[in-house]
Amino acid sequence: MTPREIAVLVLSLGGVFFAIVAAVGLVRLPDLYTRAHSTSKSETLGAVLTLSAVAIAFGTSMSTVKAVLLLVFMFLTNPTAAHAITRAAAEQGIEPWTTEDES
Repeated sequence: MTPREIAVLVLSLGGVFFAIVAAVGLVRLPDLYTRAHSTSKSETLGAVLTLSAVAIAFGTSMSTVKAVLLLVFMFLTNPTAAHAITRAAAEQGIEPWTTEDES
C-alpha cells in the first residue's frame, strides 16, 4: 500500500467511526439538546474526515476542488444549523432533561 492509500483508508475509517458515534448519540441520548450536541460535533468531524479522504483519493482534479468546497461548507454549516435548532427549541420553551426527571 502506498502512503496515499493508507491516508485515504485512515481518514475513511475515522469518518465512519464518527458517523457511527453520531448515530449512537442520536439514538441513546435523552433530549434534543444532548442529541444536537452529539450529532453536530461527531457528524461534522465524520464528514470532514470522509471528504478529506475523497479529496486525497481524487488527487489533483476538479473533483478535489469540489470535495474541498463541500468540506468547508459542511464545517461551517453543521454547527450553525445545530445551534439554530437548539436556540429555536429554547425559545419554544423546551426544557432540557435533568436527573430529577428520572424519579
